[in-house]
Amino acid sequence: MTAIISGSELASDLAGQTPPVLLDVRWQLSAAKAAGEPAFDGRAEYAAGHLPGAVFVDLDAELAGPPGADGRHPLPDLDVFGEAMRAAGVSADRDVVVYDGGQGWAAARAWWLLRWTGHPSVRVLDGGLAAWSGELSTCTPAPEPGDFVPKPGATGETGSVDADGAAALARSGLLLDARAAERYRGDVEPIDRVGGHIPGAVSAPTTENVGPDGRFLPREQLAERFRSLGAVEGTEVGVYCGSGVSGAHEILALAVAGIPAVLYPGSWSQWSADESRPVATGPDPQ
Repeated sequence: MTAIISGSELASDLAGQTPPVLLDVRWQLSAAKAAGEPAFDGRAEYAAGHLPGAVFVDLDAELAGPPGADGRHPLPDLDVFGEAMRAAGVSADRDVVVYDGGQGWAAARAWWLLRWTGHPSVRVLDGGLAAWSGELSTCTPAPEPGDFVPKPGATGETGSVDADGAAALARSGLLLDARAAERYRGDVEPIDRVGGHIPGAVSAPTTENVGPDGRFLPREQLAERFRSLGAVEGTEVGVYCGSGVSGAHEILALAVAGIPAVLYPGSWSQWSADESRPVATGPDPQ
């Protein structure tokens, strides 16, 4: 099972006898969010047109818990997440395809959560909604409830670490920082308390994992990129970002490259809020 699917492959799957469950997770972190106002969540865009049969999923309410000590997008309550997935028609024995408006971050967050909690078959539409050439629908579907019950770690292929685990990875393995390089260096910090990065982490902006069309680079090119950053055989790899959303996109890119990795969900929003945690600034030592 690959982690991503093309628009043409999805069209073929949807025409099959058992089409996949479709989840629309259009969302973006906006300047309004940085100012403490609600983030754009894609509901209006979903209502204006979505893949036929797709169910809208609210990232802030269903794929994350309330902001607080664990970060801006902490892991969701599993009961809330499971209920949302079942209401969307997600079952353990049926494929799931997730998409967003094109950036891929929100879709990757849903993909990671489903894989982390044990769903065996989840893919992200590579390139997002723009990769779909078929008709769109304005009808809100009413799917049959699914039976998926989240069980973290059930697949053994994805995992998570806390702040201490992230610090340990930065020392003994490879901890990738998926944010923009200027935030890693501490040149700017538009959202969190202080700029910089976790000491020992390596800068690896997830925006460099895709081409101009928003689709992932070829598997071999991604694998070479991560090898050059230190993701060699035998090295445990972890990823963090600002709040565990774009970091999930980097985990997805690593999966495309065939490299397992764990996510630090609290990410910089949790780390930087704790004044006892050390902060490094400046360019990547690599």
